[in-house]
Amino acid sequence: MFADLGHFTSCSMRIAFSFLVYPCLVVQYMGQAAFLSKNLASIPDSFYNSIPDSVYWPVFVIATLASIVASQSIITATFSIVKQLNALGCFPRVKIVHTSKHVKGQIYIPEINWILMILTLSVAVGFQDTILMGNAYGLACMTSMFITTFLTTLVMIFVWQRNIALATCFLLFFWFIEGVYLSSAFTKVPQGGWVSLVLASVFLAVMFVWQYGTRKKYNFDLHNKVPLKWLLGMGPSLGIVRVPGIGLVYSELATGVPAIFSHFLTNLPAFHSVLVFLCVKSVPVPYVSPEERFLIGRICPRPYRMYRCIVRYGYKDIQRDDGDFEDLLIQSIAEFIQMEAVEPQLSSSESPSLDGRMAVISKKNVQSTSTLIVSEDFGMRDSIQSSKSLTLQSLRSAYAEENPQIRRRRVRFQLPENPGMDPAVKAELEDLIRAKEAGVAYIMGHSYVKAKRSSSFLKKFAIDIGYSFLRKNCRGPSVVLNIPQISLIEVGMIYHV
Repeated sequence: MFADLGHFTSCSMRIAFSFLVYPCLVVQYMGQAAFLSKNLASIPDSFYNSIPDSVYWPVFVIATLASIVASQSIITATFSIVKQLNALGCFPRVKIVHTSKHVKGQIYIPEINWILMILTLSVAVGFQDTILMGNAYGLACMTSMFITTFLTTLVMIFVWQRNIALATCFLLFFWFIEGVYLSSAFTKVPQGGWVSLVLASVFLAVMFVWQYGTRKKYNFDLHNKVPLKWLLGMGPSLGIVRVPGIGLVYSELATGVPAIFSHFLTNLPAFHSVLVFLCVKSVPVPYVSPEERFLIGRICPRPYRMYRCIVRYGYKDIQRDDGDFEDLLIQSIAEFIQMEAVEPQLSSSESPSLDGRMAVISKKNVQSTSTLIVSEDFGMRDSIQSSKSLTLQSLRSAYAEENPQIRRRRVRFQLPENPGMDPAVKAELEDLIRAKEAGVAYIMGHSYVKAKRSSSFLKKFAIDIGYSFLRKNCRGPSVVLNIPQISLIEVGMIYHV
């Protein structure tokens, strides 16, 4: 019930537990205690022996249904916990299916469901004894309570701002009681309790290896990012051909230019006329309001047509592929260009060696802005939707015939008639609109992470075997971010961490 808290409000949980669950538990345990005080021989099967014969079968049916409800609660709670771990970067990427269009939190994870089924059957077939299963279950429950008490103490100190002495008394009081039960549960480790320890150790190792490898990869990107002086030395043309269109360069870096950009230019000296360095961040809060979702800034002076966008999601936010992301991004950039003309402190022209200051672009403001005129029709959503190339048009037709479901709402942008608009702002907005009409391409890094030769054996095992295995068998970032494959450009790189 508590593990499934994320799917209900805290108020409903308090009411249900205080007025229904807790009184029933107290009465049930009091009844069992009164029965066992006079029937010590019934301790091995105290629950069913304490039930009167007249209501034995109704209680048996209710107990069976309760076990089904409890198992379903464990499954849904596991889905919710794995999704939050995935958002925080502590678990390999898995497929998350949202089963409801209206209710948040109703999800299904096929891989986790299969793992739970295999583990359940393995334990049932391997033990074939409810006593051994009960020992494993008891150790898991007492360990969970013991850890939860410690985490509650941290919440009291850092979140509720309670007195440290009061929180320490709370911790010692409940730890003393739970420690007695936990010590008795540890005596059952040889009789089935070892299963809980093994499973916990395996999942802990998976989480540690994934978080360790992900952190090492991020640190490599952070220390090998391209300095902006290198871009400024190339001039506005970047020393290469600027082709029509918008290039969305995905990176985990919130500042600087990722190494995949220079690697891409080294192999293909052509790039889009408008560049957007896109960073999708999962922040350690449940939800991020739409008004604080987008952070837009400029990289290099205005003639470079290079921007940075940080999209922030909470670990409970749903990242849906609703077809509006590209259009909302373009509107946000246009709003930033307009804001920059009014607020010069957002510009990076005074400090060209650094990124420009970023501004929060509210979704509400974007929808009500008069910077661009929006018109809608229906068509292809991919980057070749408006290309004038005969080859790409034929490819578009063939792709549409094979994938008729991808035809969605299409948005066109136009500049409003505003004689007082700054000519430089108007020219930049026109370039942005033309680039959007030419198409959008997604550039992502396809990385291979390897440990350095001088690394220790444990690090090589964790990176070359553990982390590499997890990356090859989990979902790719392009799938997680709902990037259309026909518009995706992957840049291969080797990371020696």
